[in-house]
Amino acid sequence: MYGQIFISLLNPGIGLLFAIAFFLLWLNHRERYVAYAAWAYVATAAAFLIQDLAPVLPMELQRLPANFGFLLTGMLFAAAIIKRYALPVPWRAMAVTTAVSMAFFTWFLLFQPSIAARIYSISLGAGIIALMVVRALWPLERPYFIDKVLFWVASLSALNLIIRPLVILYLGGGFDNYVGFQQSVYWTTVQFSQAMVSIVAAISLMVAVAIDMLGDLRRQVNDDELSGLLNRRGFEAAAGKALRRCADEGRSAALLIADLDHFKKVNDTYGHAVGDAIITAFGAHVRAAGPPGMIAGRIGGEEFALLLPGAGIDAARQLAETVRIGLAPACGDRIPATLCPTTSIGLTIGAPGTGLSALMHEADQALYEAKRTGRDCVRAFAPKPVRFAAGI
Repeated sequence: MYGQIFISLLNPGIGLLFAIAFFLLWLNHRERYVAYAAWAYVATAAAFLIQDLAPVLPMELQRLPANFGFLLTGMLFAAAIIKRYALPVPWRAMAVTTAVSMAFFTWFLLFQPSIAARIYSISLGAGIIALMVVRALWPLERPYFIDKVLFWVASLSALNLIIRPLVILYLGGGFDNYVGFQQSVYWTTVQFSQAMVSIVAAISLMVAVAIDMLGDLRRQVNDDELSGLLNRRGFEAAAGKALRRCADEGRSAALLIADLDHFKKVNDTYGHAVGDAIITAFGAHVRAAGPPGMIAGRIGGEEFALLLPGAGIDAARQLAETVRIGLAPACGDRIPATLCPTTSIGLTIGAPGTGLSALMHEADQALYEAKRTGRDCVRAFAPKPVRFAAGI
């Protein structure tokens, strides 16, 4: 008696504990997929409570909300995993699957009673929903181990839901009533296997949430919110890593340093809101114009650095001119019509193995030359010729 009650309370207890845990995570990481996970565990706890402990209704109608809860759990958890990867959640397909599954369940409950058919109608529906997760994640790169774990949790859940009922029902036979069903090997297997799947799935998703939170913290440390580019710290770290790769591969690298012309005067004349709008527009313009692999950062108030691994002088100059010419159009109606912002750009090409500080120094000299010769132009670094003293 007590053992049966313990088994009946196992899944609701696990579900409620993980629901609370995910809600607490959501308070600190307000991403929709975390909320989906929390509600998934609320749904599974409610479903098991109704299934095992709710009063028996006429025609056993309490089975309808219980099994709808199981399918809702699958939908919400599938949404949580898919949404974490910023993919579109197939709500319509999952809703249709749930509706069809519940229609078969209702038929085999009210019109042609069959416990085995009801089991499979729900398990197959939940399995199809799990397969939707597998299909969504299949083409994605999985950079972290936890991404592989989430993929395999979805895959094994789909196989478990689709194949398990067939195997156990074939080996154990059908059920004449729910008393036999709840005392069967099948239901005991479901209780314990579902508990294990819930724990593994929850821990996996919690680790994924933790990784995402660490990523957010890292971006807050390394990103410049106004421009949408890296800040100086983030740029130096990313650029240093890229230059080391270039050295290992024997590739050159180009560095551009851009400075917004007369920026203090812009702030004094038009206000800091206009200056901020120019910085925001510049960052968006650079991101749109830059090639794949470019590392861009705001390294000062109105100064920006762009590293192009593997680029030569022609590609660097072309990008510099694109950035320079496109700045004013990129600002559009964000700034007064009387204002036409410009930028001066210095660039340099470093041989394989050249360090970031050396490139910054050369690009700064080129930028100084652009400023000296009238601004709103691009200048490339040119080493000064070495003069030898005449012999005696």
